[in-house]
Amino acid sequence: MKLLVCVSKAPDTTSRISFTDEGRSFDESGVQFIINPYDEWYALVRAIELVEANGGSVTTITVGDASCDPIIRKALAIGATDAVRVDTTPKDSTQVARLIADYSKNEGFDIILCGKETIDHNSSAVPAMIAECLDLPYVALATSLEVSGSESTIVTEVSGGTNNVTVSGAFVLSAAKGMSEQRIPNMRGIMSARTKPLKVVEATDVTQTTEVTEFKLPPAKGDCVLVDADNAEELVRLLREEAKII
Repeated sequence: MKLLVCVSKAPDTTSRISFTDEGRSFDESGVQFIINPYDEWYALVRAIELVEANGGSVTTITVGDASCDPIIRKALAIGATDAVRVDTTPKDSTQVARLIADYSKNEGFDIILCGKETIDHNSSAVPAMIAECLDLPYVALATSLEVSGSESTIVTEVSGGTNNVTVSGAFVLSAAKGMSEQRIPNMRGIMSARTKPLKVVEATDVTQTTEVTEFKLPPAKGDCVLVDADNAEELVRLLREEAKII
């Protein structure tokens, strides 16, 4: 079994967010970066579990510059076999998906796993685009993945419930909560990560299709208004006139 896991760099959830270049660029100064949690906790860990049970290898792939190397090394410490970094700055979802597809199209991966989205952009676009570029089946929002031979059984989230899917052959999957549990790298994993292969490849010629015109922070939260429990009329007025939900 040969698995590929897409791993991206994301700001730590406690980071203070700001923008530069008149709102067109994210200010990375002083920001702590982590592996995107959906990539790490669900896609990567489940891939490692499958290889531990069935044999094979887990390769991670990241589109980014050398600043991504620490998070890639963490993925190796968690249990990935080796890693690939496409040496370029990620610009948009289409560019990232095409670069990953260009690398993987001749590598013979059985399953390509991604987190369902990144916590910074939340677009959920890259996995489906990879599948389209490679002309492979795509299964979104998977919460369970079991593999038997060349057949995979997947449970996915759908509106109001779940859906059971069976796929034969290679496919692309986006992993959601429930797929697996977070793993903490142990000392042996951390030490072995230093010597595991991290292959840096040149980016293919992929055209950027979108351009950021401006980032905006959400409006500041308003003050909390307390209403006496006996003053129902005032509560209704506030909900109707200020909250505008009645």
